Amino acid sequence: MSTINPLHELARWIDEAREAEQPHPASVAFVTVGSDGRPSARTVTLKRLEDEALVFTTALWTRKAREVEANPNVALLFHWPALGRQVHVTGEAAQTDRALAEELFSERDLFHQLQTVVSRQGERIEDLTPLRDRLSHLAQVQETAPPCPEDWGALRVRPDLVELWDEAPDRIHERRLFERDGEGWTMSLLSP
Repeated sequence: MSTINPLHELARWIDEAREAEQPHPASVAFVTVGSDGRPSARTVTLKRLEDEALVFTTALWTRKAREVEANPNVALLFHWPALGRQVHVTGEAAQTDRALAEELFSERDLFHQLQTVVSRQGERIEDLTPLRDRLSHLAQVQETAPPCPEDWGALRVRPDLVELWDEAPDRIHERRLFERDGEGWTMSLLSP
């Protein structure tokens, strides 16, 4: 069993990407599977990294949230091309408690909070103008931060597999595969 927690390594890599001024160092492709068996990917921002899980926020009416509820198996892909690094994660996602969703909503920039109130992310619309007008109006008149909407939540992904991929000039890339083993992890190297 490995004494290394791959999520601690992921945290270090995100910090190094931030220090290297990489754009959006905590951005990640979040992949779900629909009821028809088709995968669906979108780029989201990691909100928190815990010892045993990755935490994201979402509107609970979105396709992502509905697909997680129907099938909690997800895949994540972090990629920092300029640093020659990728992290692949698979695991199970679940909605967290309301208190965490409210806490993370309160940490959002006020403009992002207002955007969340104005837009029903992912729903079909005719025109962006009414949304922009309403957002602009709220930004001018809102005196306090809005409360966390009832249909806003947080997802916690508990990984069962993490691959840390580190590029090498000779193309013999280091690929460390961590698999959950009870409360710990086993680590093996994969051929590049």
